[in-house]
Amino acid sequence: MKNKITTIAFDADDTLWANESYFQEAERQFCLLLENYLPQHTVSQELFATEMKNLHLYGYGIKGFMLCMIETANRISENRLPVEIINQIIAIGHELLQKPIELLPGVTETLTQLKGNYRLVVATKGDLLDQERKLKNSGLEDYFHHIEIMSDKREKDYRKLLKHLDCAPDRFMMLGNSLKSDILPVLELGGFGVHIPYHVTWTHEQHEVNLEHERFIAIQRVDEILTHLG
Repeated sequence: MKNKITTIAFDADDTLWANESYFQEAERQFCLLLENYLPQHTVSQELFATEMKNLHLYGYGIKGFMLCMIETANRISENRLPVEIINQIIAIGHELLQKPIELLPGVTETLTQLKGNYRLVVATKGDLLDQERKLKNSGLEDYFHHIEIMSDKREKDYRKLLKHLDCAPDRFMMLGNSLKSDILPVLELGGFGVHIPYHVTWTHEQHEVNLEHERFIAIQRVDEILTHLG
């Protein structure tokens, strides 16, 4: 494997830096705001249903999440939501957009050792402006040859990325926290997938499977990949 790989791609959220824990805290604040209308767990279910309904319109990211919170709140309140609660929902979204970047353990050290030996890429979903902001604030920009902010992460999306990079699938490795988005499509293409679990995962990205594949690697921290490549 190590003699084949030329290009290594990294998911960003919850692979390079913390993200989902911020979203879950924002959702808890939202559910608390609406507990006079429905129990908090029911509000959470309603929000997820709205997110899934609108995913094809908004894509992934904080701005779509904000719109889904407002739509859900209006539906739950039967369009009688006080303006001050709408303002509080918007404030929750604004706070999300200004969260500090918390790099995960081993990220900087791993990128430092890999740079120069491999072509490094960021391949992530999310809102363009927000992901660009996070990458800039992370201090990691200079490690990467290419940044790809993707509308989705299906096999066809990775195929398009590999064509752009002029990289054969068997020379490509993807590291990420989501089996569904980061690993399975890459394995289907003929690439290598490295799963690094994060302690919380968005319901939409959860994929319960015992994965066994000759090109699949499971590690607990990003720097463990160095022992597989070295």
